[in-house]
Amino acid sequence: MDRSTPIRRWLGAGMALAVGTGLCLLGTAGTAQAADVNVVKNAGFESGLANWSCSAGSGAAVSSPVRTGAGALKASPAGLDNARCTQTLAVRPNSTYAVSAWVQGSYVYLGASGTGTQDVSTWTPGATGWSRLATSFTTGASTTSVTLYTHGWYGTPAYFVDDVSVLGPDGGGGTDPDPVVPPPPATPSLGAVTTTSVGLNWGAVSGATGYNVYRDGTKVQSVAATSATVGGLSPDTAYQFQVTATNTAGESAKSPAVTGRTAKDGGGPGNPSVPRHALTGYWQNFDNGATVQKLRDVQAQYDIIAVSFADSTAVPGEIVFNLDPAVGYASVADFKADIAAKKAAGKSVIISVGGEKGNVTVNSDASATAFANSAWALMQEYGFSGVDIDLEHGISSTYLTKALRQLSAKAGPSMVLTMAPQTIDMQNTGTEYFKLALNVKDILTVVNMQYYNSGSMLGCDGRVYSQGSVDFLTALACIQLEGGLDASQVGLGVPASTRGAGSGYVPPSVVNNALDCLARGTNCGSFKPSRTYPSLRGAMTWSTNWDATAGSAWSNAVGPHVHNLP
Repeated sequence: MDRSTPIRRWLGAGMALAVGTGLCLLGTAGTAQAADVNVVKNAGFESGLANWSCSAGSGAAVSSPVRTGAGALKASPAGLDNARCTQTLAVRPNSTYAVSAWVQGSYVYLGASGTGTQDVSTWTPGATGWSRLATSFTTGASTTSVTLYTHGWYGTPAYFVDDVSVLGPDGGGGTDPDPVVPPPPATPSLGAVTTTSVGLNWGAVSGATGYNVYRDGTKVQSVAATSATVGGLSPDTAYQFQVTATNTAGESAKSPAVTGRTAKDGGGPGNPSVPRHALTGYWQNFDNGATVQKLRDVQAQYDIIAVSFADSTAVPGEIVFNLDPAVGYASVADFKADIAAKKAAGKSVIISVGGEKGNVTVNSDASATAFANSAWALMQEYGFSGVDIDLEHGISSTYLTKALRQLSAKAGPSMVLTMAPQTIDMQNTGTEYFKLALNVKDILTVVNMQYYNSGSMLGCDGRVYSQGSVDFLTALACIQLEGGLDASQVGLGVPASTRGAGSGYVPPSVVNNALDCLARGTNCGSFKPSRTYPSLRGAMTWSTNWDATAGSAWSNAVGPHVHNLP
């Protein structure tokens, strides 16, 4: 975390000048007083929960999301507990203290009690990114300690806190020591590689507030995150990369070097590019009462066709594909020929993993490697352009990230990677699905969240919205758009007909209104985003088969609208 520079106070005749959260009185004469300090210990949670106490074990130190440094507080309300986290502060009597903290979540409170005068608190109704809460208090004539606290609200998701400050005279407890130069990061790992760029990832370093990236000994980037993409490189060329950690005390030594080689020109697997605004449809490899289609019959409006689904094996993480005879193909060769024809027409055909009944477990290094190897084998055998992650039975962001990065390293930069999480999986950046999406953001094509079969959910403004409305689509999409995903990586997933899902169907006109609201700021309901997202990727449906059952009404209406977005 970054600690605020202490603000000295001078008393004398003159005028008051506000500076940040401190106050400086300037005059022609006066006596210098002791410097204000931040009396909060472990204010950025760089030392876990040291000096803090959270009710009912509700608190935890996390490495993501953080505002600065490598740590933040995550506190989870449960039952009748509101996840109250406190610290007792040593203060000076008859003194004023400025209180602030950066928070993320819905209904997050910050306050101080036992001040000896008037206890104070402030709160935010909710935000998907970091927002600052601030208040102040004055101690009583005999007050030497106060209780600083944060808490959430009953039944709400976890909230996050970072960079807490109570700035005022030292009450005898002192403050955190000045930062020291952080240690160097461990050897960075390679991410996505193109003909002109190399992605890098590394572990967070305690006490660091930023990182410098070096290419062949020359600094080329400064970043706050633990990943970077180094561009402007030559094709088929090897480069050495190192990373240093930085804070206000200085810069660490360089990490051990990793060598990355850019891809050759024309070295990709020949996948067509996904258009700026794309329509995604799931194709059913089974007969459940919807129109049975061969891939050649999938409507032309669809740009990404997700073949549903891969099957798991007895080997954890391994997937295979079994063509269902019910689809009507005379041979697997005919199916492969249809994939090739769709790709020749500019469509991306990918293999979907999961679904309601699918359960592929990736929870170890071995299963991550098995997933990557088997998915790559399917891409080579059938000509799939990539994979779709539609796991509905829990995931490990840590190991699925490893699996997808291994697969990307094999498949190259033209691999298409999509996801279809349920609404509950993307309510905040602390969920495993959201963490996975952010972990692989540099290789991610689109997240098509399923806006159905969920009931009412919280939007990015902290209000509850009922499914089946334009507000439900826009306010929930806003969580992803403001939570770290690029607009080009966000799509709206809806059923193609009333028979396509148990609940949550909306007419194509409502889908189009939601697209307009997000991309253009028009046709919104009661919720209107604070800004527009013209690069919004598009929409997805379950499924092309149910769409065909309804006379292709969904793709005929939504497809042209998606393709005509700005």
